[in-house]
Amino acid sequence: MIPDVSQALAWLEKHPQALQGIRRGLERETLRVTPEGQLATTGHPESLGSALTHKWITTDFAEALLEFITPVDGDIDHMLTVMRDIHRATARALGDERMWPLSMPCYVKDGQNIELAQYGTSNIGRFKTLYREGLKNRYGALMQTISGVHYNFSLPMAFWQAKCGVQDAQSGKEAISAGYFRLIRNYYRFGWVIPYLFGASPAICPSFLQGKPTTLPFEKTESGMYYLPYATSLRLSDLGYTNKSQSNLGITFNDLQTYVAGLKRAIKTPSEEYARMGLVKDGKHLQINTNILQIENELYAPIRPKRVTREGESPSDALLRGGIEYIEVRSLDINPFSPIGVDEQQVRFLDLFMVWCVLADAPEMSSDELLCTRKNWNRVILEGRKPGLTLGMGCETAQHPLSEVGKDLFKDLRRVAVTLDNIAGNHEYQQVCDQLVACFDDPELTYSARILRSMIDNGIGGTGLALAEQYRAMLREEPLEVLSEDDFAKEHDASWQRQREIEENDREPFEAWLAKQA
Repeated sequence: MIPDVSQALAWLEKHPQALQGIRRGLERETLRVTPEGQLATTGHPESLGSALTHKWITTDFAEALLEFITPVDGDIDHMLTVMRDIHRATARALGDERMWPLSMPCYVKDGQNIELAQYGTSNIGRFKTLYREGLKNRYGALMQTISGVHYNFSLPMAFWQAKCGVQDAQSGKEAISAGYFRLIRNYYRFGWVIPYLFGASPAICPSFLQGKPTTLPFEKTESGMYYLPYATSLRLSDLGYTNKSQSNLGITFNDLQTYVAGLKRAIKTPSEEYARMGLVKDGKHLQINTNILQIENELYAPIRPKRVTREGESPSDALLRGGIEYIEVRSLDINPFSPIGVDEQQVRFLDLFMVWCVLADAPEMSSDELLCTRKNWNRVILEGRKPGLTLGMGCETAQHPLSEVGKDLFKDLRRVAVTLDNIAGNHEYQQVCDQLVACFDDPELTYSARILRSMIDNGIGGTGLALAEQYRAMLREEPLEVLSEDDFAKEHDASWQRQREIEENDREPFEAWLAKQA
């Protein structure tokens, strides 16, 4: 089931310098909660700066949903320390509130108003809130409070020069984009390994269902918690971040032109369901438009090709202009065993897996085969630790034991690990392989098994609150290491100044400005 990567790995071993200079970045979401473990009803703290323009601290869907962003970094330890500094500064600024350490939300009262993220009076700020209004009306607010970690990854230019013979990013954009699309297709085929190892949402609080029926065969604890005994990541299931209306869009990942065309088609395709909802009710906007996607970011995907946009440029136009610049991996649950929701082991594994995905052959995939890959993901998401679980390849009927496929994959990853360790002069990537490959013989070592044991004993609320308390105390006491108090103070002031300038420079009424965004 694993493709034969021996030739590509032999090439890599002859050209280890091609991996020198991998670049990464992290984004982590977390809900603010009260000391009792309930969703905070306070606004985004002004002391953290402007959520519209702050470089490191913003909000995602809701006022209570923080998002932390590291700058792009070539050094794993440095990147994680920056992320920890952002957490340290935030923990001190939050007063009595805590950061929720789990992907699935805390207890949310039935009918509780979840305030959408607010970004001030500028047209772009109001547009961002309106987009969230659309998400709330389309999918429900509770689904949008699910949190995750995004991992951004790019290979050095030296890799593309050695592998594809390109000169530079602009002249080589087609070849580089084709390489990243190969990575993405392999990710769809084999990325289920990420929820298998690191999924940490095997259970949900009963308040998450809000009385709605579900076809999942949940078991229930005395505390009322719902769980699936072998589940890994309910966040990635149909309960969480998926959108069934998007599964028929026919977007493929074979080349830049057809991918962008598919994306642009989706944001122009009307939806009968969203048209019935309407655009305005009682003078209040309900969504940006009535198309299947309001904007491109609404496409829910476990991985995205990305390029930094210029002012006023859409993500797809940026891709057409310069090709794929980096990959955004979106399948990581919050790591409940880390105060910052992610750790070095995960980053090093993702490095290895991304390199493997770009090296391994990846035949082009039709939209039908793309849907077939979802079967493996769903199997791992809902019953990944089940003894004897098997997986298929694409739409084929042949089945292979998950444990065997995982161990075969790690044989290849170990060769990548040796190459990366030789560059650094240590054994850190190989140690990650040793630690993680054991999970295929003993699923009890996976994150989902470890956190579920605690949840069954203490409930989601008890587990989440105990970890939130522990991490709050730890982070508030730790000194900053990379960023200083002065850095945070300067960025706080600068972010508010940038927001004021944007608001002062708006010359157009919102309605007229909004009409031009269609």
